[in-house]
Amino acid sequence: MSSALTAVLLKFIVILGVIRMDLFSASAEANFAKEAPLAARMRPRNLDEFVGQDEIVGPGRLLRRAIEADRLRSMIFYGPPGTGKTTLARIIANTTSAAFESLNAVTAGVADIRRLITEAKERYQLYQRKTILFIDEIHRLNKSQQDALLPSVEDGTVSLIGATTENPLYEVNSPLVSRSMIFRFNPLNNDAIKRIIDNALRDRERGLGDYRVDLDQDALEFLVNKADGDARIALNALELAVLTTKPDPDSGKIYLTLEILADCIQQRPIVYDRDGQNHYDTISAFIKSMRGSDPDAAVYYLARMLSAGEDPKFIARRMIIHAAEDVGNADPRALLVAVAAAQALEMVGLPEAQIPMAQAAIYIAAAPKSNACCAAIHQAMAAVRDFENQAVPAHLRDSSHPGAARLGDGVGYLYPHDYPEGVVKQEYLPANVAKQKFYHPTNRGYEKEIIEYLKRIAAVTGKSEE
Repeated sequence: MSSALTAVLLKFIVILGVIRMDLFSASAEANFAKEAPLAARMRPRNLDEFVGQDEIVGPGRLLRRAIEADRLRSMIFYGPPGTGKTTLARIIANTTSAAFESLNAVTAGVADIRRLITEAKERYQLYQRKTILFIDEIHRLNKSQQDALLPSVEDGTVSLIGATTENPLYEVNSPLVSRSMIFRFNPLNNDAIKRIIDNALRDRERGLGDYRVDLDQDALEFLVNKADGDARIALNALELAVLTTKPDPDSGKIYLTLEILADCIQQRPIVYDRDGQNHYDTISAFIKSMRGSDPDAAVYYLARMLSAGEDPKFIARRMIIHAAEDVGNADPRALLVAVAAAQALEMVGLPEAQIPMAQAAIYIAAAPKSNACCAAIHQAMAAVRDFENQAVPAHLRDSSHPGAARLGDGVGYLYPHDYPEGVVKQEYLPANVAKQKFYHPTNRGYEKEIIEYLKRIAAVTGKSEE
């Protein structure tokens, strides 16, 4: 056999091998897609299939216009799991003319980032093609990784899309944040979850359309409620229920009842990071519920924090502050109840202390509200800053030290108990702030009585209560 013929045969064999490998790869990929979890198979492929987050990608919204026009700048998506962050990034990958590269911050190193940046520079120099870099779990990037990434984001070598469950204002390098648009993904509402479930039940190509599923209304409501805004939770539970339930022998349908779904869906763990945004959001909701006089919401957020392992002493301290800040003298007992709950926590510990803590949260929420004491100290602090080193009026100074009389310290002081009503007309403030009024009691709760008492004092002292 001639060498030329041998070379042709070898080349033919190589081509057949490549074709075989490509066919095998395509077959493996197709088989993987078929066997992938329902949540992965039903992942939206374009904006028309994307469900939820209308405030971000609804018709006419900024991000949707940017995606459709292929005019994307660096951005960070943040929000709970299962709300569409990675899905939207993949949709962008399918629609943009730019090269799309992705990294996971958990497994990527500085070398990976530098390699992608080098490739992005070469790609633009040779083909004038931009690069979008998607980084999942971007809050996990360490300082050196973020420092390596920053210059190329700043000069436009790459357009960054970061995805995170944490608030980037707390967890991502501030220079990266300042150069990125931030889009907050909210938990999907019930209607959106129902649409996603319905799509999965109808879709015969990627979903469960061939299974002839009959989903009971009570089971649907249960599934939507347990999903808690996470599409992945809903689809995983639905698939498990369908695949483990035998069809009815007469109708051939798979009937999914509340009992079946309750057995299939896993109890969603409480997502709570004591050092992250969820911590701040929950304690904020707790305080605002007490301030808003909603005892049900207050005790709910208390239970949520305690169940998630929040430091109970931290909660007790917040209740003490809130009792003074937002209830104040409208009900002075609120502060006593809050302090007593903190003391009970020290004495008996959890879980028993959750009862007096709940009592305090409910009492504070149900109490009349006044922030007059809080406003008074803020105004007084401002006056101290504005009028520094004001001399204490001579008649109020200490008169017990040697030479006090010669200096005039304490001279002229009028002892209130020597007068009717226990008050006497005399000035207690320094001259420059004498006309200022800091405490403005409300007409709520016990402060109504305080107002009446101060009016009686004003009648004696001549100090206006207006």
